[in-house]
Amino acid sequence: MAHRQELDSCLQMLLQPELFKDYGPNGLQVEGAPEVRRIVSGVTASLAFIDAAIAAGADTLLVHHGLFWRGMDGRLTGWLAARVRRLMGAGVNLYAYHLPLDAHAQLGNNAQLGLRLELRADARFGDQNLGFIGPAGAHATLDRLAAAATGALAKAITVVPGDGRALRRVAWCTGGAQSYFEPAIAAGADAFITGEISEPQAHLARETGVAFLACGHHATERFGAAAVAAHVAAALGLEHAHIDVENPA
Repeated sequence: MAHRQELDSCLQMLLQPELFKDYGPNGLQVEGAPEVRRIVSGVTASLAFIDAAIAAGADTLLVHHGLFWRGMDGRLTGWLAARVRRLMGAGVNLYAYHLPLDAHAQLGNNAQLGLRLELRADARFGDQNLGFIGPAGAHATLDRLAAAATGALAKAITVVPGDGRALRRVAWCTGGAQSYFEPAIAAGADAFITGEISEPQAHLARETGVAFLACGHHATERFGAAAVAAHVAAALGLEHAHIDVENPA
């Protein structure tokens, strides 16, 4: 058992949210019980996740996608009221870390995806240095890289081939980072992995020769929250469980 303030301090020191310009508040978003015993991690603070975590005995939730985002109306009505009502009714704390959780060099979404794809970053690129890039390693061809991504994520992916070049450098940035494709190209990537694809990326892949792989927003961001929660739970002597609510994205 630990006090919530101990968990606060541990997460702040680990993820350093003050270094990021983000789309919403990082840290404690809904205050619940002051004593923490069991953390349940997940990708998004959906009602399905909240209900499953409460049923699993959680007093604290840690997610990547929280409840509040820049530009929201701010009124507690509809789906947002239902989520907050469920959390407060059960006295459950909700922590959410967005860009800081993407960026952490060992435990973040990008690092954890790289680990599963056997890719090791030796440089960063893009806005706020969120993108990772490194040697292709065993993935010398696009076919090998695509097979590794499909296997690691257990999901069909979208591949826009480049010019068929041998892969020397692979860049990646999880989630909705399709806008990082151009910076990845500028950084010397032969292939770029992210979660989503928008209309321009297919044309850029064909015209530049750099392959683009869209592997799913949720699918690529399943690993960071679990890694961070497991780390802080071990440091503070807490229980931890991870719940993945199915999402086709």
